[in-house]
Amino acid sequence: MKKIDKNNKTFEDIKHIDENGVEFWFARELMNVLSYKDWRYFDAVIEKAKIACKNSELTDIDHFVVDNKMVEIGSGAKREQKDYKLTRYACYLIAQNANPRLKIVALAQTYFAVQTRKQEITEKEYTMLTEDEKRFYQRDLTRKGNYSLNQTAKRAGVKNFDKFHNSGYKGLYNGETADDIAKRKGLRYREDILDNMGSEELAANLFRITQTESRLKRDKIDTEKKACDTHNKIGKIVRKAIKQAGRNHARRFAYSTKKFKTIRKRK
Repeated sequence: MKKIDKNNKTFEDIKHIDENGVEFWFARELMNVLSYKDWRYFDAVIEKAKIACKNSELTDIDHFVVDNKMVEIGSGAKREQKDYKLTRYACYLIAQNANPRLKIVALAQTYFAVQTRKQEITEKEYTMLTEDEKRFYQRDLTRKGNYSLNQTAKRAGVKNFDKFHNSGYKGLYNGETADDIAKRKGLRYREDILDNMGSEELAANLFRITQTESRLKRDKIDTEKKACDTHNKIGKIVRKAIKQAGRNHARRFAYSTKKFKTIRKRK
């Protein structure tokens, strides 16, 4: 396997696309970019991520696909080398369970939580942004993600969009509706809660949005009730992932009342 230069390679550079147009990452390439030098330690992180996947009521083998390879070890001899094909969600769980002392790990958590597609900026560029700039960036992606989700939800039979979106919020915010969140944040009437979130909270909501849209399409949801139930379930899954990332992290997210400058659409 070609050696990865972690100083030049990014998460986007090591992304692969299969014959069906589905994106994936190889575990050993991700290991190098995340600055892990020994497979034993990285494999232990993967095992923790697989457990987190199972605890989220998802099938781990759908996200961690075994892809072992035969590699030369000298004198023409070969041995099997363990590897995985990873989905974006699998990479996200790995980042959540990786060594937090590695600076690249925090960046990986953001990258894999955000479905940036063509609007994506580089990891280096993102780290150089101020918190307000990160919020503008994440909010723009969230706005576009919500628009796409609404189109998919409409095709799935959703008519009451307030109910549909609140189902997702209730899952992510432990029963809170959009109005409940607004009250907790002390917002004025009709002030958008998404315009008053930090970059970390926006990233979690964007992950909820993109994963819900993916599930609605994959499971061919065709009723409003099923769509709302799906949105609620995905919200809970994201909440579990945040909780597994650390108690203090989850507490800051769940009880955030910090006021931000209102995000206004850039011209």
